[in-house]
Amino acid sequence: MGLLQNLTGWHAVILLAVVLLFFGASKLPNLARSVGQSARIFKSEVASTTDQASEPAAEAVTPAQPAVTPPVPATSRAETS
Repeated sequence: MGLLQNLTGWHAVILLAVVLLFFGASKLPNLARSVGQSARIFKSEVASTTDQASEPAAEAVTPAQPAVTPPVPATSRAETS
């Protein structure tokens, strides 16, 4: 936490300049758009999860399990004769 408390406005300007140099001015709008879309998707998923959690739980439906038959041992004709 000590590192974040020492950040000032000049640090933000220098960080923005480094990001601008690294990504280039042409890629920044696409980067911002994708971050915004990701934030919107995350927000809607969180909202849908909280909506589902607030609804009463439906009856738990367990799938029917198929009957398990024991394996039949393989026998050769020599053993049966």
